[in-house]
Amino acid sequence: MILFHALRSVLHLLFMAVTVVPWALAVLIAAPFLNSTQIYWMCVGWLRLAVRSGELMLGIRNRISGFENLPVGSTAPAILLLKHQSTWETFCMPTLMPHPLAYVFKKELLYVPFFGWAMAKMDMIHIDRSKRAQAFNKVVQQGQRLLDQGTWVIMFPEGTRIPRGEQGTYKTGGTRLAVATGAPVIPIAVTSARCWPRKALIKRPGVVDFSIGKPIPSEGREADELMREVEAWIEAEMRRLDPEAYAGR
Repeated sequence: MILFHALRSVLHLLFMAVTVVPWALAVLIAAPFLNSTQIYWMCVGWLRLAVRSGELMLGIRNRISGFENLPVGSTAPAILLLKHQSTWETFCMPTLMPHPLAYVFKKELLYVPFFGWAMAKMDMIHIDRSKRAQAFNKVVQQGQRLLDQGTWVIMFPEGTRIPRGEQGTYKTGGTRLAVATGAPVIPIAVTSARCWPRKALIKRPGVVDFSIGKPIPSEGREADELMREVEAWIEAEMRRLDPEAYAGR
């Protein structure tokens, strides 16, 4: 069984590697003739292909709850703060959300051949982590502009992928942005490591839960206090969704 899972995991990885090249080239060629929203949805087309192939080739199925908690309206702002366990949610979120999303990510990803080159054409927030003060000012300036046009900002407050059943350090970048812009925060718990473990080659079939919490207002709040509320909700929800991962912890 392990050999079977390993084989189809490799096939899925090869499928993504092969399909991203022509898709990225198509984005690069079409980008001068498209607006930012059109480029975004063109890129999401490849993500849909990657997710759908994950469903068919790996046996991974998404189960979403709390969709009714998302803000309604074409320009309703939101800052999505997610539990981060694997690449799966990075691919899935743009395919699940009704609004364009802007990830906040390190600029080094732009240099990844094809994938990064296509990302560079999207209206997102790439930062230089070595320049912390300047980086956050850029996040606020670009974040406000994106929120005003109806794009939701998405961030992983733990900063990196966290192994299943573990908890990282929640950083306040997302809540600082929320307080600065007045946008509500949407906490989201994700159990992707059940199927797609951190840094693992072999993926397993199963269900990945995406649980969307109710919006948390940011106006009049302190960033630290707001992040503690986000952290408490996400971690409690993770233990509810995946209790065996946290048994004895």
